[in-house]
Amino acid sequence: MVSVRNRLVPILGLVALTGTACGPAGLAGGPLLAELDSQTEANPCDRSQARVSLSGWRTDFDRCLVPLREFRGGGPPRDGIPPLDSPRFEGVAQADRWLRPPEPVIFLELHGDARAYPLQVLIWHEIVNDEVGGQPLAVTFCPLCNTAIAFDRRVGERTLDFGTTGNLRLSDLVMWDRQTESWWQQASGEALVGELAGARLRMVPASVVAWADFKRQRPNGRVLSRETGFQRDYGRNPYVGYDDAGSAPFLYDGPIDGRLRPMERVVTVSLAGETVVYPATRLLDRRAINDTVGGQPVIVLLQPGTASALDRGQIADSRDVGASAVYLRQVDGRVLSFAWDGGAFVDAETSSRWTLLGEAEAGPLAGTRLTPAVHTDAFWFASAAFFPNVRIWAP
Repeated sequence: MVSVRNRLVPILGLVALTGTACGPAGLAGGPLLAELDSQTEANPCDRSQARVSLSGWRTDFDRCLVPLREFRGGGPPRDGIPPLDSPRFEGVAQADRWLRPPEPVIFLELHGDARAYPLQVLIWHEIVNDEVGGQPLAVTFCPLCNTAIAFDRRVGERTLDFGTTGNLRLSDLVMWDRQTESWWQQASGEALVGELAGARLRMVPASVVAWADFKRQRPNGRVLSRETGFQRDYGRNPYVGYDDAGSAPFLYDGPIDGRLRPMERVVTVSLAGETVVYPATRLLDRRAINDTVGGQPVIVLLQPGTASALDRGQIADSRDVGASAVYLRQVDGRVLSFAWDGGAFVDAETSSRWTLLGEAEAGPLAGTRLTPAVHTDAFWFASAAFFPNVRIWAP
């Protein structure tokens, strides 16, 4: 039997040639981070240790927080995976002509401006430089880590525009800003190399949900159009079978935390210095987990009905992996406790019924919206790599 890993080799090679996805071009692994030689550790900015080309960059490579050796080429050149700088949007009725109910979209909402970014588009572009609710945002997706994260693009008095470097670190997308050409880690939002090294982008709450949920609950929302100015096979998944929990991550040369399988899906929540992951398999059993992270009471929800973006050749035909959402569960000074009653999320205190998008649609609290908390859906290997002291939730 051919393994998922072997089946993906020709597919990912094609992806690299077409300049798409998170840049995979091969499977040659570098040394574990723990095995970096003493010379590299003594001088992390030693350019002779770099495994990627530094030519053509205006980046200040004398400022780096991690060894240059940790970066590896993904295949496409800088912006070979083209970000969307002038995104077009359309209404729900228009988008419903080409989006099927279970398809995953990144949902975010600021100041009443609700947006959906279909992963069938993001999987080919990875970054959208946008403005939502009057705020400049970068909406990002790295297929290799399965991380969909939105950032405020402002650092100090600067508003940055982001692109793809063509490089990876720990299998994760490395972005660059056009203003200083600093290199940024997508999973953490931190600048690792360049003038802005040490700066960190503020994450904005965003969730990957089913198109059906977005169009039903935000009928006046706006949807990223497939009219991007680029010719891409939107709707097709170039990573067929990649999210098989029994497979191994590609282009990853970091340590493996054996508490969970590397490709297991987890929901990661970080608040006030504490990080907790919730394995999707455990969430599926309960649908709602009441917890406290960083001293703040949160509710972690998971609802079936959302397709994987990384399973079958057509995203709409992929298996159901569900959709997660995380909210602060304090309303008007009262901490609520949630459970799934077979048809909706219900709080024990008022018996109000809540949607995945955090709104009470029936009961005494009807019309109330919960405050979203920043979270990411990711593969376990990525969460463990970027949050080494993470706690795994258990009953």
